[in-house]
Amino acid sequence: MTLISFARGFPGPDLLPIDEFGDCAKAALARDGATALNYGPALGYLPLREWIAERHGVDVRRVLIANGSLQAFSFIAGHHVRGGAKVFVEAPCYDRSLRILRRLGAEVEAVPLSDDGLDLDILEEALAKTARPSLVYTIPTFQNPSGRTLSEPNRHRLIELTRAHGATILEDDPYGLLRFGGDGLPRLFELAGGDGVMFLSSFSKTVAPGIRVGFALLPEELMGAMETLILENYVSPVMFVEATLYEFVSRGRFDPNVEEIQEALHVRRDVMISALAREMPEGTRWNEPDGGYFLWVDLPEGLTAESLLAQADEVGVAFIKGPDFFVDGGGESSLRLAFSYERPEAIDEGISRLGRLVRDALAVSV
Repeated sequence: MTLISFARGFPGPDLLPIDEFGDCAKAALARDGATALNYGPALGYLPLREWIAERHGVDVRRVLIANGSLQAFSFIAGHHVRGGAKVFVEAPCYDRSLRILRRLGAEVEAVPLSDDGLDLDILEEALAKTARPSLVYTIPTFQNPSGRTLSEPNRHRLIELTRAHGATILEDDPYGLLRFGGDGLPRLFELAGGDGVMFLSSFSKTVAPGIRVGFALLPEELMGAMETLILENYVSPVMFVEATLYEFVSRGRFDPNVEEIQEALHVRRDVMISALAREMPEGTRWNEPDGGYFLWVDLPEGLTAESLLAQADEVGVAFIKGPDFFVDGGGESSLRLAFSYERPEAIDEGISRLGRLVRDALAVSV
């Protein structure tokens, strides 16, 4: 039986611009090979930094390119944790960010998510009790793992809260451009005018994860410390890949590529939601995100995601259990499903398998 995976958030092979990126690699070498194949400056390939700066309306001196946005997160979080900052995260939260924070020995406090993002009443109470510097880490748009999005009124309120309590926001936005429904929302970074908000994003979801190119928009006064961290961890960025990516975006292919991905993800999400409605027993709940890669499923009372995992391999379906995304417990009856990788027909079959698994487990538990 072929495994159908709703586990990790990978793009399907059909969403990767394989041929065109290959052409861009050849063109990048012809255009700037002496630079692309040599050591480069710590902050990244300058033409790509300039392109990012122009798109986001910031000075290029605020742009850091990293080997994936998670690496940038590690550098930024490490700098703040060493400076004594407490870190507030979402519950549930991206599991790999949690692992980095644990490795750093950070003091982490989880703030529950409501249907429209962070529970700001709880965050306000927590910030009021915190005398030390604070970092609020959030994925406000099509959040990983839940697929939820912070509403525009709450975006304004979050900025007001953090300013009132002297906290800094670290906005992680790998999925924001992958909207295929609903109205677009301003980034926190934009609403704050770049003041008090650091911004992370990545080309992993909008071009390809294998190129490992992410970026951060940071205060200028932080760039020296980031450059030092980079030089302590590796000799040079991957200049060839960054030069190839610049060729891709400078050809005007970035936005059309995003549109193609949006259309494909929309189809995949709709198939998953329809299959969930058809296959899942009463008492199962899920959300319907307007973009991104993921949705969040709450199982009927009496079932846990852990108990389902033992049989999931047997029926040829994979998912990530909810507790993996919590700091100190939670999500036992929940799971994350990624609709990004499998093709629509496989999604339909995979949800059929998962539905049978849930129904059988529910029958045993009654």
